[in-house]
Amino acid sequence: MPPPRSTLDSFKARTLSVHAGKALGTGNAVPTAAPIHVATAYSYETTDELDAVFEDNSIGYVYSRYGNPTVRAFEMAIAAVERTEQAVAYGSGMAAIQAAILCASSSGSRILASQDLYGATHALLRAMKAQNGIETTFVDIHDLSRVRRMAEEIEPAVIFAETISNPLIRVTDIPGVTAIARDTGAVSIIDNTFASPVIVQPATLGADIVVHSTTKFIGGHGDTTGGVVATSARHASVLREQAKLLGALAGPFDAWLALRGLKTMHLRVRQQSENARAIAEWMDADLRIERVHYPCLSPGQTPSVFTGEGRGGLLSFEIASASRAEVFRFQDALKLCVPATTLGDVYSLVLYPAMSSHRALTSAERQAIGIRDNLVRLSAGIEDVEDILADLDQALAVATS
Repeated sequence: MPPPRSTLDSFKARTLSVHAGKALGTGNAVPTAAPIHVATAYSYETTDELDAVFEDNSIGYVYSRYGNPTVRAFEMAIAAVERTEQAVAYGSGMAAIQAAILCASSSGSRILASQDLYGATHALLRAMKAQNGIETTFVDIHDLSRVRRMAEEIEPAVIFAETISNPLIRVTDIPGVTAIARDTGAVSIIDNTFASPVIVQPATLGADIVVHSTTKFIGGHGDTTGGVVATSARHASVLREQAKLLGALAGPFDAWLALRGLKTMHLRVRQQSENARAIAEWMDADLRIERVHYPCLSPGQTPSVFTGEGRGGLLSFEIASASRAEVFRFQDALKLCVPATTLGDVYSLVLYPAMSSHRALTSAERQAIGIRDNLVRLSAGIEDVEDILADLDQALAVATS
């Protein structure tokens, strides 16, 4: 509590400049928007109270690395929308992925991972062998019989996959994968970033741990960076103890922005899904496009993991006979869609995986998993779809002229 005015009046100017204006309580008033708590540490009326919170951080706050009220509000919201017991927020999506893996494995563990993953996740999994003695075997996660054979052979601590893969937009059979994980004693980790909780909730399909880059659909406006792990109370307890030591925490302002974004996520994702479907169908009929990757184009091959709110705002496409130079011409000619290394924002974005998201892979590695040099990834925004299509049309005309 701030010192009373009578005490402040007894202080000299330099002391007043430090102690005047300390945070006031709000009594019984409840703000309609979550406040941004930026304090580094918290004090209590008695040292006994402070000691109790040090013993059990769930009953209060003592230090920002141990927990923050704004961050906790965001974590509780994510746990609710992902249908998990708890969630733990981090400073980035990659920090969340690493924390989830380390929570479920130890030195010498084996990981069975989808070969069709975000390039940085590939790089992290490879680096873990040297850094932590954790070895990863990559597999076609869509070949469930092979996944089961490999899991029975190597006995992994973790099976890792993306709900919708980056950048080939392949949908994982989450119930099938998580059943294999349970049968073989592995922890299933599903990166749900491309789907968002609006269209897929992996925990309801058997996933033990769900991770997100909250930078993307959850934040949704290109102005915050973060990650989150949604999971059981047991795993969350381990994650929080890890976070105290590693310090990979989410900042209160980023958590507040992500929490604000979460409130409109359903509206945005619904529109982005509608736009992405329209773009995919338009491209599928365009001879300048060799192939389109989007779930609605092959319904018979798409597992039933969706909630009914659409198929997501991401698609990728291959420009017919295009080289790297022609893809660059296409991107440079865009007037509405933004070439940028992110996704899930209110504006439409394009990305060239060979140059950015999967740059860490060699050309041979990219080719082996189907990422060709003519592949472009598109994240549909919430603009009028006719404007998006007109922009893509004129850019394709430039690239293929």
